[in-house]
Amino acid sequence: MTNDLTRDSTTGAAYRTQLRTVDVPADPGPLKQLSTGISRTGAMCLVELQKLRHDRTDLITRAIQPTLWLLVFGQVFTRIHAIPTGNTPYLDFLAPGILAQSALFIAIFYGIEIIWERDAGVLSKLMVTPTPRVALVAAKAFASATRAVAQALAVMIIAALLGVHLSFDPLHFLGVVVALLLGSACFCCLSIMIGGLVLSRDRLMGVGQAIMNPLFFASNALYPVQLMPGWLQVINRFNPLSYEVEALRGLLVNTPARLALDFGVLAVAAAAMISLAAALLPRLTRG
Repeated sequence: MTNDLTRDSTTGAAYRTQLRTVDVPADPGPLKQLSTGISRTGAMCLVELQKLRHDRTDLITRAIQPTLWLLVFGQVFTRIHAIPTGNTPYLDFLAPGILAQSALFIAIFYGIEIIWERDAGVLSKLMVTPTPRVALVAAKAFASATRAVAQALAVMIIAALLGVHLSFDPLHFLGVVVALLLGSACFCCLSIMIGGLVLSRDRLMGVGQAIMNPLFFASNALYPVQLMPGWLQVINRFNPLSYEVEALRGLLVNTPARLALDFGVLAVAAAAMISLAAALLPRLTRG
């Protein structure tokens, strides 16, 4: 019995020694977290590009609707001069709005993929990694934006073939990419927020449809702000899509634009939506 007690005490001492020698990982710090977030964002953007490379039919089918807008709506309203746009042909005026619309349609339904990842168990695995939730949401948002930019480039080619006078200045093109990235990230996070509230793909589809069309028609994508009734002009001021369209229009067709204000609003809106979506992400995981 004495031997048993001695063995137990020895085992307990060794166990306590092991407990005392366990290393606790240090706080990675903000710079390390930022570096991790950027690397995760880049990796997820590459994944989206690989998906597009392996499934080009998705890019082609999504280009059909914007093409119809430009080919039918744009050509007809250019001929009848129903919407005054000054010295800018209506098709040139419309093309940046359709670019923003095609990016919006991709981003606003990206939350469906998040719900699918939750159902497949992928999201719960991502949540236990050391990546901060904000970085995880930002990575998802800009991955969606990468797909939206690729779609917008396809629409730009179609617009140029239809005779739209686009600016191909490299700096302007870079600004177009940044505007699309920020706008798409903002609306993608809105979709993630909706997914965190409704917790269902079918409900997200319905809510996305209900939000998408008001966002589009309450913006300056189809007509100048001056033609809107007063109440719609008020809504337009708080619509991030309007600032995205104004920036794209100024960069692509050289219409007057408040680029500093446009990019500032888009950056603030994207940051706010990323923060809100990150706060709702655990609820989506539990759902």
